[in-house]
Amino acid sequence: MKILKTEFPGLVIIEPVIFQDARGYFFESYNNRKFQEAGIDYTPVQDNESSSKRGVIRGLHYQEEPFAQAKLIRVIEGQIYDVALDIRKDSPTYGKWYGLIIDSESKRQFLIPKGFAHGFSVLSEKAIVHYKCDNFYSQEHEAGINVKDASLKIDWMIDDDKENISPKDLSQPLFKDISTCFNFRG
Repeated sequence: MKILKTEFPGLVIIEPVIFQDARGYFFESYNNRKFQEAGIDYTPVQDNESSSKRGVIRGLHYQEEPFAQAKLIRVIEGQIYDVALDIRKDSPTYGKWYGLIIDSESKRQFLIPKGFAHGFSVLSEKAIVHYKCDNFYSQEHEAGINVKDASLKIDWMIDDDKENISPKDLSQPLFKDISTCFNFRG
């Protein structure tokens, strides 16, 4: 398992070693010891899974303290464009986003720490996405940022006329209007 750092503090890409033969494949999708050795303090407590069709855009979601969540994102079937937006005040990357394609072929994963809003768009006919979270879901603490916020300049890689976004996600505030408790701890 390779743990690749990005220019965003705490945001990492996980590339597993995949063992394949005529029977299929095997890989280690999570190993707490390897995370600890890499200096990553992350212990999941809840798994979530979503299924979406081509053109769906989900996000940008996060939870406020004390239910903030770090998420390890993995695609079980299909391909997505995954985006993490830094909302940690005083972070060198505050207000900036990082995006990458993750898919079921490469098995690449994306570890998004607390203090980031998360979203993705579906690039394949269907995508099944697995989220391994380090805190429990809390409806009272859920929050979001509008995925269509022009100031963020996120290219979701979906033509406007093919986008499928929930009314709830479209009614989220713009980035400039959010108030969050996250502070950067370098």
